[in-house]
Amino acid sequence: MVHAFLLLKAEPARVAALAQELADVDGIAEVYSVAGDVDLVAIVRVRRHEELAEVVTGRVAALPGIVETRTMVAFQAFSKHDLDSLWDLGAE
Repeated sequence: MVHAFLLLKAEPARVAALAQELADVDGIAEVYSVAGDVDLVAIVRVRRHEELAEVVTGRVAALPGIVETRTMVAFQAFSKHDLDSLWDLGAE
């Protein structure tokens, strides 16, 4: 399983609608509106790196109102919770 964090800057008038559109994209597990340098953070969970490329450059890039994206791929998770079992729910 590949986990990535997609940081997005958006046109102000499109932030709320874009958040919902992102949540509907296959491969995006969660979307958060945030304060700070970016407007939205999307959690991407896919099986292979090739799928990550398709989500980010194919599906997300096609959505109107995105000004900038940055993708951070997770190497390892550290938590007191069993994140693998949580992240695997509904992944198939």
